[in-house]
Amino acid sequence: MAKITVQNTPITVLSVEEQDYISLTDMATAKEGDNSSADIIKNRLRNHYTIEFLEHGK
Repeated sequence: MAKITVQNTPITVLSVEEQDYISLTDMATAKEGDNSSADIIKNRLRNHYTIEFLEHGK
């Protein structure tokens, strides 16, 4: 696992079979506000655009 720093926040990057994946949990934890990281991710996954993207794939 590697880490990159984005706006002074360390974000985990995982490489699997030549594909890189970034940690949504790390990004959500860095977001300021009253929401927990789980709520931020949950709300993002319910977003219309996210659902449409997941339905159609790449």
